[in-house]
Amino acid sequence: MTFWITVLLIILLDRTTKYLIGAHMKLAESIPIINGFFHLTYVKNPGAAFGMLADKRWLFIVITLVMLGIIVYTARNSSGKNTWFAVALGMVAGGAFGNLVDRVKGGLVIDFIDFRGIWPYIFNIADSAIVVGVILLAWQVLKPDRRRC
Repeated sequence: MTFWITVLLIILLDRTTKYLIGAHMKLAESIPIINGFFHLTYVKNPGAAFGMLADKRWLFIVITLVMLGIIVYTARNSSGKNTWFAVALGMVAGGAFGNLVDRVKGGLVIDFIDFRGIWPYIFNIADSAIVVGVILLAWQVLKPDRRRC
């Protein structure tokens, strides 16, 4: 249940923020929140992370669907064992699904989180959820088993 709640929360947050950005900003518009540091900048990304493999829409759709299948399978077979593991899988799945919707709808992913000066790339909630989820997964996989201590 934790997995599915996390997936739904990430999708809801991602889709809502992308809708609001698209409804209230013009493409390439940038609104400074903390001038020179944090801006909301509306862009559409045709590629993957950092714009890699631009315009490979169908490749990303197929890879995302395969990965979502693996994640759901893993979540079902590990349900109830570890809450953090379920949250991590849910974050990755929710983020992947959020960006998948953009790719299916128009081939371009809506990005808007723009930290200037520390990160040259603009990203979105789905991207953030995937990165945090992967970090949590790595922590869960690599941490020492406390039962052996």
